[in-house]
Amino acid sequence: MVIFGASGDLTARKLMPALYNLTLNRYLPTGFSVVGVANTPWSDQEFRAQMEQAVKKNSRTQPVDHSVWQTFAEGLHYCPFGFEDKGGYQTLKSTLERIDRARGTSGNRVFYFATLPNFFPVIIDGLGASGIAREGEGWKRVVVEKPFGHDLKSARELNEVIHSVFKESQVYRIDHYLGKETVQNVLVFRFANGIFEPIWNRRYVDHIQITVAEDLGIELRGKYYESAGALRDIFQNHLLQLLSIAAMEPPPNFDADTVRDEKVKVLKAIHPIDVARDVVRGQYGPGWVGGQHVPGYREEPNVSPTSITETYIAVRLKVDNWRWADTPFYLRTGKRLPSRASEIAIQFKTAPHLPFAKTAVQGLTPNVLVMRIQPHEGASLKIAAKIPGPVMRLRTVNMDFFYGSAFLVESPDAYERLVLDCMLGDPTLFAREDEVERAWGLVDHIEEGLAQQPAAGFPNYAAGAWGPEAADALIESDGRRWRRP
Repeated sequence: MVIFGASGDLTARKLMPALYNLTLNRYLPTGFSVVGVANTPWSDQEFRAQMEQAVKKNSRTQPVDHSVWQTFAEGLHYCPFGFEDKGGYQTLKSTLERIDRARGTSGNRVFYFATLPNFFPVIIDGLGASGIAREGEGWKRVVVEKPFGHDLKSARELNEVIHSVFKESQVYRIDHYLGKETVQNVLVFRFANGIFEPIWNRRYVDHIQITVAEDLGIELRGKYYESAGALRDIFQNHLLQLLSIAAMEPPPNFDADTVRDEKVKVLKAIHPIDVARDVVRGQYGPGWVGGQHVPGYREEPNVSPTSITETYIAVRLKVDNWRWADTPFYLRTGKRLPSRASEIAIQFKTAPHLPFAKTAVQGLTPNVLVMRIQPHEGASLKIAAKIPGPVMRLRTVNMDFFYGSAFLVESPDAYERLVLDCMLGDPTLFAREDEVERAWGLVDHIEEGLAQQPAAGFPNYAAGAWGPEAADALIESDGRRWRRP
């Protein structure tokens, strides 16, 4: 694996701990090797020392096994050069050939772009011109982090650049949400259990809510967030990915393209969004989160004091197909909300008739199946049950499933699953070209609509609140309410 941007935060926090844990659990062959590329002037030994500290700090398995680390570290190498340096790619080529001979890596390569997006074309050009990416002995694959473009036009241009060197079958566009156990478990719940799929449709489902809530602010990412906002940062990838998995048709098999075909069909079936009616945006002001007073978005570093960038977005949409006709989907994401939570909530229609006294069913709520993605991965089914006693009284209770208690093992980090899938050549959990472009098309439509309605009244929700009042009005106009995760 060649990691471009090896001295950066992503490598230290996610990639190196993931690779160490894959080694610890014996998923990687003994000859597996990593070559880090960055401008930081490290030697191989300095790179190994830096990565050891990163793994000790960020690995989910603690303490770090010294003998396993030593074996893993023998395969760590470093090539210091700037991405624009043509000569650096020749040095990298020689290093890779030397590792092939010494460790038996047979020409197999994963090129991981852990850099700012503006470097992607530069690195692609360097790999192509040097011949490093040329297929011949061994396979070659490239992993591209989000954001994959910032609109439909730039996404298409980036696809063209990548395809000048790599075929689509070699391209792995990563969205770490798809590596989370619960996201994958949505597919298992639906297609491996005979009780859910028959009622997973408009006849029995009242509506679906998908939430990605964060209690944190922008964490010194003001410059990036000013150009992205919640719509580009979360809605375009995480929320639409969760939507397509929750709404897709059963695939005939779990081949990568078969699954991704069904996901794309969902995106293509989304009814044209009336932005003025179906979209609410917000921006947080000063407030209290977790007992601490926090500044408003406009007071964050590198943010304009008159910024109209949204930190919250709520969208109501419908999927025009046989399964979901007239069933609303409510998607929302925001910064500085009361808690961190990501979930898919399927609310079923109420029972057509309750043969009990009205006093027995007061406060009874509809059945809801909640797939919790973070922070506590699992699922919960809300059902009605009788309260013990001589009087017939009903109350809503939860049937809960937690990964940790059910399997007595810690869930692997999403990057562990996705990095391993890439090495194995399984792109099922990675976004395909047409999927990315369709998602950007939806975002561009929303952006165009919002541009015609300049943001007024920002900030319109206090940090620590569940978003602007207009978001509540959006769902309450349909006679529904947002869940409180």
